[in-house]
Amino acid sequence: MTDRGWDEDEARPYFFLSYAHTPKSGARGAGDPNHWVRQLYRDLCEAVLQLTTVPAGVPVGFMDESMHQGELWAERLSEELATCRVFVPLYSPRYFNSVPCGQEWHAFTRRPVYPATIDAERTSGIVPVLWAPMSRYRLPQVASELQFNHAGFGPDYATEGLYALMKLSYFRAAYELAVHRLAARIVQVAEETVIPVGRRLGFNGLPSAFNVTAPTKQLRISVLAYHQGELPTDRNPDFYGARRTDWHPYRPAGSPIAQHAVRLARQLGFQPTVHEFDDEAESIIEGNAEAPGLLLLDRWALRDPHRRELVRRFDRSDATWVSVLEPWNTDDRECLERDGEFSGLSDQTLRKTRRAGRPSFLGVTGPTGLNSLEDFDDALPRAAMKAKYAFESRTRAEPEEPSASRPSLREAFRPGPGTDGFGGHRTEPYGPGSFDRDRDRDYDRDDSTDRTARDNDRYHRNDRDDGDDPDDGMAPLGGPNR
Repeated sequence: MTDRGWDEDEARPYFFLSYAHTPKSGARGAGDPNHWVRQLYRDLCEAVLQLTTVPAGVPVGFMDESMHQGELWAERLSEELATCRVFVPLYSPRYFNSVPCGQEWHAFTRRPVYPATIDAERTSGIVPVLWAPMSRYRLPQVASELQFNHAGFGPDYATEGLYALMKLSYFRAAYELAVHRLAARIVQVAEETVIPVGRRLGFNGLPSAFNVTAPTKQLRISVLAYHQGELPTDRNPDFYGARRTDWHPYRPAGSPIAQHAVRLARQLGFQPTVHEFDDEAESIIEGNAEAPGLLLLDRWALRDPHRRELVRRFDRSDATWVSVLEPWNTDDRECLERDGEFSGLSDQTLRKTRRAGRPSFLGVTGPTGLNSLEDFDDALPRAAMKAKYAFESRTRAEPEEPSASRPSLREAFRPGPGTDGFGGHRTEPYGPGSFDRDRDRDYDRDDSTDRTARDNDRYHRNDRDDGDDPDDGMAPLGGPNR
């Protein structure tokens, strides 16, 4: 072995098979779910042997079966990742949520890749495999940037994934074709690239190349509230803590509202994080949609002009991927006494959010107030899923190509600028562009009559699109009591 981890006189393995270990189902008599990966590895090794001159006794590839444990395992992985010629990841939802798999990808891609000849165009030593169909999942950036055509492995492979082709006898021929072409691609990539042996890296300290939690599985919970050091004099400090995220509106019931929201979100399959809205607001307003979000809003904070303006700007930004919940405890005497005042503040500040609330097909209307912890528990799942659908709709939207216009006989007779269409000149009795003036008015101008008419018109046209949401028309979550 040299300081770079390999004796140059020895043959290097063709490929490193990277996959996510699948746990046993726990059912009585359940077999080893990783059996199918091992079978694929054996079939690939045999196919590569048939296509190359690898000598007898030399390993064709490498597959880790150690379940990621121990220092010896880490050293062996580091050695194989530093020497293999091609990296073969088995794409699946579990794969991209595996930290060790992300570390393997990171270690291999630290090595430079050179085209083997001046005419070769290949710049990657990665040959991905669709172990499971990935059409419903958003790939991490490193995978989505990888240019690879899966169609060459057969139509059944692209639709079903290699695991299904192995398991179902109906697809036996399709599986054999896919393995043959996969082996041929591995050999082709190995021959068309030069990837020098790399240094053995400390595997356990490597970062993952993936964003382990998919954006749609994340939920960013933001809290807009006071902490005890900045409360107004007429507000009971018992509902607050040293941090703004310690706000506990339903005290003594439950726990601080952010902690309670985290527990509910995890039950929905999210991996939530908690933040102060003051730190998140500008990024959201600028349209940076990192993940679906919830804003837990304390109406008492709207007394602060700076925070009120922040919420107003958030509302005008139309960040549909962030749902607003406004806990308002009617068992809290101070809240009950000032209900009208703060309901009015909330209405004025969240005009667009209020206008987006329409009758829900779930029956009657959505909740008009979160007056208890039970109300909050009922509202949060709907709010979180609404944000998720809007986020997915936003991130999947592609800019549409303008459709090619079809020839029209009208064009031949359309008047040119300043003409009547027959060579003469025309006049505009109302002046140029007179019919476009109303359309160009600023929505937020101080003209209540015109604005009210326009609001009513937009309400009936349902011009707000909150994403692919089955509850798109629900009333404002946690809005003021009416």
